[in-house]
Amino acid sequence: MRELQVHFTHRQQPDHPLKPGVHRIVRHASGNVRLVEDTQGALLLAQFCLDRRGLWLQVANGVRGIHVNGRPVRRMALLRAGDAVYADGVEMVLRAGLAPQTRIPAAPPAEGVAGDAQMLLRGVGGRHHGRSFTLEQARLVGSEAGADILIDDAAFAPRHARLEPHDGRVLLRDLGSHEGSVVNGIAVRDCWLQPGDQVVFDAQHRFVLEVPVQPALLDSEPTPAPADPRRPAAHPDAPPRARVSRWPWLLLSAVLLAAALSALLWFGAR
Repeated sequence: MRELQVHFTHRQQPDHPLKPGVHRIVRHASGNVRLVEDTQGALLLAQFCLDRRGLWLQVANGVRGIHVNGRPVRRMALLRAGDAVYADGVEMVLRAGLAPQTRIPAAPPAEGVAGDAQMLLRGVGGRHHGRSFTLEQARLVGSEAGADILIDDAAFAPRHARLEPHDGRVLLRDLGSHEGSVVNGIAVRDCWLQPGDQVVFDAQHRFVLEVPVQPALLDSEPTPAPADPRRPAAHPDAPPRARVSRWPWLLLSAVLLAAALSALLWFGAR
């Protein structure tokens, strides 16, 4: 898992790196919301829990007003890089590192870009929540009618950005927008995307880049099960043991049992 940190949008606190363990969101008597390791007598609002399974937000009992990406959370929520957590009027954005910024290729014609239909951008917030856009070709993001990913907002650029597949990778290319885009909580212009990256347009339209498991991995031979240490290993030169069928013995037992019951009924009746 990539290193995560909590960024306070209005700079109430310095960026806080998240290490495995529990990080508590508390409100002090002064009204300040802070991220601490111990409650120190303050009111517990929620807490981040990071382990090998991922990052979770747990809301304290009886606390209301905790939101993730604008949606209320009552008990628990699984988080990813780029999510925005609201607690008592304070916004905290989860940030993660981006892919190394290698050379950005020159912009090709949109119709000349060919990609992989298995790579897709899945909407997780905003108007396109629940929709998926495959990336077998470049996808235009903007407010103009012909955009592949339409952001219907007059203030949004008609041609905001383009998602271009390049040899198994995806490039987010800015097309001269005023505000740029946000990837994993970090404002960017041109950026290489990795599977799992969260891209946000216009502060509310959220997408996650997903790439399924490679078919080669699925077609590989299964790993043999480990040998039972209690069972002696067979000698390589030993002949195979004959498999004894139990069906004849079971049939004979059934016939003898039926005969015994018949005799008992016949002679018992007399």
